[in-house]
Amino acid sequence: MSSPPLPIDEAVPRLLAALAAGPYAVLVAPPGAGKTTRVPLALLEAAWRGDGKIVMLEPRRLAARAAARRMAQTLDDEVGGVVGYRVRLDAKISRRTRIEVVTEGVFTRMILDDPELTGIAAVLFDEFHERSLDADLGLALALDAAALRDDLRVLVMSATIDGARVAELLDGAPVVVSEGRAFPVETIWRDRDPLMKLEDQVTSVVLEALRDQPGSALVFLPGQAEIGRVAERLAGRVPADVDIAPLYGQLTPEEQDRAVQPARPGRRKVVLATSIAETSLTIEGVRIVVDSGLRRAPAYEPATGLSVLETRKVSRASADQRRGRAGRIEPGVCYRLWGEGQNAALLAFDAPEMLEADLSGLALDLAGWGVSDPTQLKFLDPPPGPAWSEATSLLKGLEALDDSGRITVEGKALARLPLHPRLGHMIHRAAEEDDALTAAQLAVLLGERGLGGDGPDLTHRLERFGRERGKRADEAHGLARRWAGMVGNTGSGGEVGRHLARAYPDRVAQQAGARGRFRLANGRQASLEETDALANAPYLVVTDITGAAATGRIRAAAAVERATIEELFAGEIVDEVAMAFDRGSRSVRARRLRRLGALRLDEAPVAITDLQQAAAALAEGIAGLGVGVLPWSKEQQALRARASYLRATLGEAWPDLSDTGLAADMAWLVPAITGKTALSEIGADDLGGALEGLLPWARRQEIERLLPSHFDAPSGSHLPIDYGAENGPALEVRVQELFGLDRHPSVAGGKVPLLLVLLSPAHRPIQTTRDLPGFWRGSWKDVAKDLKGRYPRHYWPENPLEAAATARAKPRGT
Repeated sequence: MSSPPLPIDEAVPRLLAALAAGPYAVLVAPPGAGKTTRVPLALLEAAWRGDGKIVMLEPRRLAARAAARRMAQTLDDEVGGVVGYRVRLDAKISRRTRIEVVTEGVFTRMILDDPELTGIAAVLFDEFHERSLDADLGLALALDAAALRDDLRVLVMSATIDGARVAELLDGAPVVVSEGRAFPVETIWRDRDPLMKLEDQVTSVVLEALRDQPGSALVFLPGQAEIGRVAERLAGRVPADVDIAPLYGQLTPEEQDRAVQPARPGRRKVVLATSIAETSLTIEGVRIVVDSGLRRAPAYEPATGLSVLETRKVSRASADQRRGRAGRIEPGVCYRLWGEGQNAALLAFDAPEMLEADLSGLALDLAGWGVSDPTQLKFLDPPPGPAWSEATSLLKGLEALDDSGRITVEGKALARLPLHPRLGHMIHRAAEEDDALTAAQLAVLLGERGLGGDGPDLTHRLERFGRERGKRADEAHGLARRWAGMVGNTGSGGEVGRHLARAYPDRVAQQAGARGRFRLANGRQASLEETDALANAPYLVVTDITGAAATGRIRAAAAVERATIEELFAGEIVDEVAMAFDRGSRSVRARRLRRLGALRLDEAPVAITDLQQAAAALAEGIAGLGVGVLPWSKEQQALRARASYLRATLGEAWPDLSDTGLAADMAWLVPAITGKTALSEIGADDLGGALEGLLPWARRQEIERLLPSHFDAPSGSHLPIDYGAENGPALEVRVQELFGLDRHPSVAGGKVPLLLVLLSPAHRPIQTTRDLPGFWRGSWKDVAKDLKGRYPRHYWPENPLEAAATARAKPRGT
């Protein structure tokens, strides 16, 4: 079959020269250049290839099959001849196959099983800009293998990537750049209408495009649910010559292939797709793209060990990839559902999956490779520390790694299974109970959505799956039998919840209050619809959750028996007595707990026996209420105020006895209240003992010297000094009790004058001063005149410095 010229053709000679001169190269070619189908065929004739295979990695099964089919057509051959493919659940290869298109996960298994890549001459990483975890791992392992094989070629290809950065990772490899297709694509911006549902606005724009533009349309939506809703809205409203074709990962291969086939003669089609159609595909006749600007991607939460699907805005690189779909065959048009001014605010590139994914599979693969420290390999972006720690912790819990991070016998068994370590552990342990087929079928259900239905109850889905027939179901059953066979057992009929609990020990869940509300062992909360049959189960194992941590929705789970939990996790279940402060009663309560992580399997009140622990819990509870709730005496309050004042004026050599300072560390209170379990049992005497620990006798004597608690007035009164006053130490005193005093009262060795709050005979403030002699000489006359009018029976001398102080109405003898 003859093939038309493509833009990549001019770059192929330069690429062949680069790979003839050295083992590594980087090819940057925009969408539509033809790199996916032209480059592998061109490398067939390279002298360095000998009779070795060319293996090309694609990010998706659909892209792998489509690329293999296109290259086989170019050679007038059938798929499985010179060009074949190998993806999960499907493979077409033969002895004649020299170009093998594989998904990235399949390549990981290939290189782990055969680190030397025997019989393989070149490894091509297509669409590397997507930066999937398997692609990053595959490249790191390929580069490690190439260090021992100078004849192995490694080529990284992409449309939108930092070629220089990748080239640096590949020891300064040459970067070959191809010019893209010349077909222009017009961009039409449509601001999102906040009052319209996404599906309604997409439908409106698609109908507009079909009216205004010739050709077929490719519509990008975030997920399967949105595709279904848009398809419903378009049905009966599109022109009679238009077919609607969904395209997403859960469709059968046949359904996916039909979606990407050209429209029948005289007809057009609207392909409603997820990001599965973003790269490596050319759908004949498509010259219209409608981009919702959204995508759905998994996000891993190391704190909970869960991956959740999030709807996100696309990056500019992804938006450009989508736009390029309209210009593959002829000039096209792209409708974007966001404003032109918002485009610059999009992220330049999607974050590498390495930085957001569950790394447990990666950690197990590297351990099998002999690497416990990922920095020993060449990663474009190294694994983040928290996610790596969480991954290795999970693997140790699954008994796949020892305490030093080295792979165990169990880990080697899991590594041989092409599954997430959780699922591999589930199948491997099920084999010991002659039930590996049940576990393997569960693993298939968890990896292939839609099998057995889409309800949340995995037990019911497994039952339905057992009765399903058809190509996809038959292939899935065959895959389950192969996985079971890999652990040497094909028994079935066991308890679903038991198997899942082994795979997801951190997601065993307990009903928490309201019907449908559950608490997971890892501490997260999640819920089911109240009407769901599982909503009333005492215990579940949850395998899939969507939404935020506080409002997670359970998408897949199975009931599990309490006895099963006790059996499987006997070594992890903790029996303990927990003490806690009850704010309502302001006392410490003790309960005996039987706990698995955050789950409370049993609890009952018990008598408090550890008085020291109870005192510590009581002290911390009081700190939460505020130290001010303690029954301090007036003298104790005054002592604390004086000590705090000295700290504020003389420095940290003095303890901080303020409410805030005492609450910061309640250890000072514990010895004084040991034996007490309630706030009401604490008295001022207990606090006095605690204060003695904070202020020993020598310190108290120093306080008395520097900051006496009382002032001895000339009248003979013994008056308290307020050291907690806002404006510094203050003394409230009736003015006539200071007659004859010619110096201002002070503390701290005369360095700190008291703030005198001068009172009338009725104890009402008449003046404040820090200069008593100045007051006598100045404003006293006016004050005395006023006092004489209000208190005529009292003695108000014209010269108070010569008068006798008195606590009475008049001095004795007058």
